[in-house]
Amino acid sequence: MNTNRRSTLAGLIGLISSTALWAAEPMVLPPLKKQASPEKVLAEHLDAVEKSDWNRLVAQFPEDGEVHMLDGQVAKGRAAIGKLFVGFVTPRPNGLKGIRFVPQTSAKYGDTIMVYWKAEAPFLAEPYYGSDAYITHDGMMAGMVTTFDGSKLKFKK
Repeated sequence: MNTNRRSTLAGLIGLISSTALWAAEPMVLPPLKKQASPEKVLAEHLDAVEKSDWNRLVAQFPEDGEVHMLDGQVAKGRAAIGKLFVGFVTPRPNGLKGIRFVPQTSAKYGDTIMVYWKAEAPFLAEPYYGSDAYITHDGMMAGMVTTFDGSKLKFKK
């Protein structure tokens, strides 16, 4: 494994370190909740992240949902995706609760919305920029491809 891949993986693992608590007991997944359009799926996702609402985040993903991350890492299925999002609802220093992803530009192709975003939070020393492709189907978040790399965030001291 090369150094860049190790640091990316270490950054992701560090941000979701609280996942071990969830893995120790069966994860109770929220009921699925469909949205009326791809735009509503995206709006629900961004609002759920901003409000650190794990149930709303996971309610969007069907059982066969996938999140593709850097270096070929893939979270498949609701339970794996639920574990992935634990870090976004866990307070600092172990998580990113309070981070906000602000769309800068977007483009829609069928049921897929690509977004170039800026991540900001009171605990970040500077904004962090990245892109996601949100693949929706039948009112759900069927998949996500993200450039998010937690190891690149710069935190205030």
